[in-house]
Amino acid sequence: MSGHSYDAENYWKANLRLIFGSLIVWAVVSYGCAILLRPMLAGISVGGTDLGFWFAQQGSILAFIALIFHYAWRMNKIDEKFGVHEE
Repeated sequence: MSGHSYDAENYWKANLRLIFGSLIVWAVVSYGCAILLRPMLAGISVGGTDLGFWFAQQGSILAFIALIFHYAWRMNKIDEKFGVHEE
């Protein structure tokens, strides 16, 4: 451990905020855009199909992959902040 002292309670609060934020984005993209907002997105064409269908088939997968990379990047920053990062 280096830099900052390890504060387990605040470390886990930061971790949980990141997890819940990621879950909210995932839910909005996969459920909201693909199901609830599909009628509103139907007039927008992407790749020969409407945007709602695209989100259901491709967009939610791409958003999930982006969330994985974002989570790893942010978790590394949180680890560094609290001094628990890998050397």
